[in-house]
Amino acid sequence: MNLTAIQAALRETGYSGWLFYDHHHRDPIGERILGLDPKAHITRRWYYFVPAQGEPHKLVHRIEQLRLDSLPGSKTLYSSWQELAAGLEAMLSGATKLAMQYSPNNAIMYVSMVDAGTVEFLRSIGKEIFSSANLVSQFEAVLSEEQKFTHAAAQKAIDAVLAEGWKEIGRRLRPANGQPGSFTEFDMVQWLSEGMRREGLIWENGPNVSVNANSSDSHYEPTAEKSSPIREGDFLLIDIWGKQDKPEAIFYDITWTGVIGREPSEREQLVFTTVRDARDAAVATVESAFTEGRTIHGYEGDDAARAVIRNAGFGEYFTHRTGHNIAVEIHGPGAHLDNLETHDERLILPNTCFSVEPGVYLPEFGVRSEIDMLTEPGKAWVTGKIQRELVRI
Repeated sequence: MNLTAIQAALRETGYSGWLFYDHHHRDPIGERILGLDPKAHITRRWYYFVPAQGEPHKLVHRIEQLRLDSLPGSKTLYSSWQELAAGLEAMLSGATKLAMQYSPNNAIMYVSMVDAGTVEFLRSIGKEIFSSANLVSQFEAVLSEEQKFTHAAAQKAIDAVLAEGWKEIGRRLRPANGQPGSFTEFDMVQWLSEGMRREGLIWENGPNVSVNANSSDSHYEPTAEKSSPIREGDFLLIDIWGKQDKPEAIFYDITWTGVIGREPSEREQLVFTTVRDARDAAVATVESAFTEGRTIHGYEGDDAARAVIRNAGFGEYFTHRTGHNIAVEIHGPGAHLDNLETHDERLILPNTCFSVEPGVYLPEFGVRSEIDMLTEPGKAWVTGKIQRELVRI
């Protein structure tokens, strides 16, 4: 835990302090920020208060009184609920504005870790509770230079695997002997997975390989038991993601689409162009904000992409947010490009990574075009290859 940095951030926000609270590992965000053991035996409530200035304080149960000993600060013990209530009042004496893993109206559910009863009690003793969402982004989503290097390594590997994957589909469908065998979405998932394993990458679930109407399901997962054949004339979507197998490595996550053995139909080309332009509008919005030194909220990137798709007449078919934060987890703790599923007012911070992936999902096929972006003070950029036209296989 970087106490100096946390207290400096608290002073900037005007909060009295940051109150961390856990019970049975209900707050993995707090565990990571504080550097606590995620496998520790936690059966009783603990509280850790970091004031904007001064010494932190711990409130822990007597039978688990060592749980926060890795953290700086004084310690109070409790056993009864009366002692717990009194201990909280004493620990927070003089502090009025508290940041917690809380979101008003659960608007940003990704940081809503504190239960309603705890918030009710704190309000009953005169405390104002504010969302720690931007603090969480600062201390969880901001990447080190080494983490950026891991993202670049995953990008290079996955871009190469996918490029060869398109060629493999052509080889499977048009073998030298002129007798193509059975070839399914799941077969291609296995081929891509083996390619990523050879590159030393890890991931959970996926990749997603889907043809025709299956590509209309944005989280489609082919399996050995349920998978469509890949054939000449198909429309094809591939969503692929992974990261290096090392601590604190960062994911790379992309989606491309193409057609097999033919030119795209007029409808397919229109939808692809619309999605591509929506993606580029979101990218340009983020790039201009960072170039000009303006703050930008997550919802603004979503608005830019969604306006393009809505103006093209496909608004009802864009059914998810435009992008998600990327970090150690594929869906990270920072700002998402979202003004649909949530109104994400979190700031897109320098030195963070996120996807830009608008989509249009018609009943007969779906198009998503996904790239990743990195930011630094004064600039933002796309980290990998950018699809400009539908792939022809």
